[in-house]
Amino acid sequence: MLTKDPRVLESDAYTVVEFFRAHGFSDQQISDLTMKRPTLYLFNAHKIFKPKLEFFRSLGLSELEIAKILSTEPYILERSLENQIIPCVQELRRILGNDENVLKAIKACYRVLECKVEKVLQPNISMLLSCGVPMSLILKMFLIQPKSMLMKTYRFSEIVDEVMKLGFDPNNLLFVLAIRSMAVMSKSLWEQKVEAFKSFGLSKDEIYAAFKKQPMCMIASENKIRKLMSFFVNKLNMTPSMISKNPNLLLLSLEKRIIPRCSVLHLLISKGLVKEETSIVYVFRMSEKRFVDKLVSKYQNEVPDVVSAHQGKIEFQGFPFDLKI
Repeated sequence: MLTKDPRVLESDAYTVVEFFRAHGFSDQQISDLTMKRPTLYLFNAHKIFKPKLEFFRSLGLSELEIAKILSTEPYILERSLENQIIPCVQELRRILGNDENVLKAIKACYRVLECKVEKVLQPNISMLLSCGVPMSLILKMFLIQPKSMLMKTYRFSEIVDEVMKLGFDPNNLLFVLAIRSMAVMSKSLWEQKVEAFKSFGLSKDEIYAAFKKQPMCMIASENKIRKLMSFFVNKLNMTPSMISKNPNLLLLSLEKRIIPRCSVLHLLISKGLVKEETSIVYVFRMSEKRFVDKLVSKYQNEVPDVVSAHQGKIEFQGFPFDLKI
């Protein structure tokens, strides 16, 4: 902390700490904001911070929510209430229509309170409108992932152009989801993920075809992509093209969903209770409730190990046959 700002030694740190405690901050949250922004100890807490906390409460945020926001993003406390925070909220209210949506945006991306919204968000909205994207989809995108709409206009324009070239329909939700996926990573990270897919035999055309079907498939980390692809190809004997045709598989958790369900299916097939022709993709797509009802609860008296398999306690070695996709 002192390497960041040694002036803290000359501040009235005790008063600032007590101020945060009195306003619902836990000791851990105070520690977090201290390490992130020790400069806060140089401010008069009652004069500078209190009006901001009161303003956030007037928006409908609870004391616990305010503490969470400010301990995560303490830089907000250094922003001017009159020149930055209030104008930002007013602009968000104008664009989003009501305070409920404003709160959703703030909770989804705390840093929105630090942006010059009218200089960043409005130009990006105008760009999407000019491409034929309905305002309803723009607002949906912003409320899901505000960060993607708060990019510098030149970079946002590049992404929109790329999505248009790929042939996405501006009237379809997939259009804004594609923008969102591209917006949350750098160009170099995007290329690293493309190379990860290529290393398993997928062509660039197949990768982008999968992206067009399910834009969120590129959100997964490079490590997750490699782990999932390796499991599908090496353990389930799926061809890479099968995966590119079913990109929703790349949104699933390997440890929590895919492996336990494979273990359950393997156990039930080995007991002759489920046919080998069962579609593995269908099994993966089932809701948790339907999967438990159809393949766990139904057979747990007859095959008690099915519960352990579903809990991930039985190691999955692979199927001795090729499953139907």
